[in-house]
Amino acid sequence: MNHQEEKELIKALQDIDTKESAFRELVQQYQERLYWHIRKIVLSHDDADDVVQNTFIKIFRHIDSFQGNSSLYTWMYRIATNESLTHIKKEARKRNITDEEYNQLNLDKLESDVYFDGDVIQLKLQKAIASLPERQRMVFNMRYFDEMTYKEISEILEVSIGGLKSTYHIAFQKIVVFLKDNETF
Repeated sequence: MNHQEEKELIKALQDIDTKESAFRELVQQYQERLYWHIRKIVLSHDDADDVVQNTFIKIFRHIDSFQGNSSLYTWMYRIATNESLTHIKKEARKRNITDEEYNQLNLDKLESDVYFDGDVIQLKLQKAIASLPERQRMVFNMRYFDEMTYKEISEILEVSIGGLKSTYHIAFQKIVVFLKDNETF
C-alpha cells in the first residue's frame, strides 16, 4: 500500500460513515501478516487467533486516535506485539508459571500442532528461536522472517536502532549455538 492509499484508508477509517467498510478492507489486507507476526510470538494457532481478534478490536476502537506519526502498519504491528505479550503474561499468570515456562509449554505442543507443517529442520529452528529471551525472539522474527528494517522495528518496539542491531546479532549467535548443540538430524 503506497502512502496516498494509506492516507485515504485512514481517512475512511476515521469517518463514521465509511468506518465499517474501510475496516473490513483493513482486516482483509493485514489479517494474515498480523496473524503470522503474532503466531511467532505466542506459538499456538489458537492463541494467535484470539490475539488477532483482540488486536483488530483495539485497532477499531482506537483508530480515531491514530496520529500518523508512523505508518498505519507499524502502529498496528505495535498493537499486535503488545497484545501478544499481554496474552502470554495473562496465560502464564493463570497457570501460575513464568512467561518463559508458558512459551516452553507452547513450544512442546508445536510438534503435534496440526497447523504447523514444518519439517524437522524448521521445528529445530522454531525451538531455537523459542529458546531466546522475549525481546531477542521478537527482534529476530521481525528482522529475519518479516524482513523489517531496523527503523521499522525501532518504531514498533520503541528502542534504538543500535540496540536492535546488537540484540539481533546476539539472537542470531544464540540460534547458531543452539542448532550446533542439537545437531541430531
